[in-house]
Amino acid sequence: MREYLLTLCVTVAVTYLLTGPVRKFAIAAGAMPEIRARDVHREPTPRLGGIAMFGGLCAGLLVADHLRNLNGVFELSNEPRALLSGAALIWLIGVLDDKFEIDALIKLGAQMIAAGVMVMQGLTMLWIPVPGIGTVALTQWQGNLLTVALVVITINAVNFVDGLDGLAAGMVCIAAAAFFLYSYRIWFGYGIEAAAPATLFAAILMGMCLGFLPHNMHPARIFMGDSGSMLIGLVLAAAAISITGQVDPDTMALFAGGERNATHAMLPVFIPLLLPLTIIAIPMADLVLAIVRRTWKGQSPFAADRGHLHHRLLELGHSHSRAVLIMYFWSGLIAFGAVAYSVHSASMWIVLAIVALSALGLVLLLLPRFTPRAPRWAEGLVPPRYRHRERAAEAAALDASGREPESVGPIRVGVSGVNGATAVGPRSRFPDRRKAESAR
Repeated sequence: MREYLLTLCVTVAVTYLLTGPVRKFAIAAGAMPEIRARDVHREPTPRLGGIAMFGGLCAGLLVADHLRNLNGVFELSNEPRALLSGAALIWLIGVLDDKFEIDALIKLGAQMIAAGVMVMQGLTMLWIPVPGIGTVALTQWQGNLLTVALVVITINAVNFVDGLDGLAAGMVCIAAAAFFLYSYRIWFGYGIEAAAPATLFAAILMGMCLGFLPHNMHPARIFMGDSGSMLIGLVLAAAAISITGQVDPDTMALFAGGERNATHAMLPVFIPLLLPLTIIAIPMADLVLAIVRRTWKGQSPFAADRGHLHHRLLELGHSHSRAVLIMYFWSGLIAFGAVAYSVHSASMWIVLAIVALSALGLVLLLLPRFTPRAPRWAEGLVPPRYRHRERAAEAAALDASGREPESVGPIRVGVSGVNGATAVGPRSRFPDRRKAESAR
């Protein structure tokens, strides 16, 4: 675990330190596109944050290669080199897109090529566990096609959800943390060395996201761009493919009976590994809804719009930060809930906890539908807009300045359109008594 923590810390530090110079470079290079109709931000913000994230990826792999307990991953497996090759290609295409706006079909072709490069170097699906059947060995073409499809789907799912400050980096970091816990358990809990590359990929991915988040939280100073979103999507897909298609289920057979019965009984264990859908369920749902929505309207599936999940949260009345936190909440609930269920599938407490947290999430979604007011004993713990005492102090300040006092009740103090005069209460038409008397 110490080697993973060291790799994580180095990746975080390199990504964080590189982001500042990369921001200056992006501004100098003109990688600051104009505000588009679907954008949420209102000021041009530099992109190319993926350059710093790619630097963190390279630093993490370099440090892991020189650690005694992790260099075996590079000696016994070609997967780290396959990941680096595919990541370099997809990162280069993303950098060009951040600067020159490459066509969507060209990016799709580049994603397939990057996935093909990883397949050619050995990072591919060899078998999949199927409930009720057992372990199904894939032919070379089946494994290659399934691998390319998973890589392309995951990349675009992460790219689609990258619409608010800190959203994509935070959600992928949560998914990587859940994936790290599971793959670490497979490696050290069951002694399966084939899970070591996926564990390393997840740790490095967490470091890339954590190092970039301080610069990307609202209000963001830099965006990761396609160079970053496609990169972290590819790393997440590589980790999922590595542990799903490379780990032999027979080495984890904990149940008596044949292979078919063992795989069926261990279905909860394979839930987070069969596909990366449970880890990135929210981005995947956003991707599917976007394709259906655009196709129904007769548009291209790659046409941009303002119908994503985070846009809908803003339309409901959530603030930018609250919308991001709600997306974090649901991503963490699904990812860690799937991992917890895979470990203790027979525990009813896990199911009850997931249901209770889901109910809490629904309450958070409906929060803009009403305006809560905190009790007096909790006013110091909530923002000013929820405090009765703050509103009373504002009314007293207006009264002391010679203006009409605010009417009793929750009447908001607004600004009229006539010379910026402040209107107090629904019946007041003048800012103070003297103007009222002169009008008479």
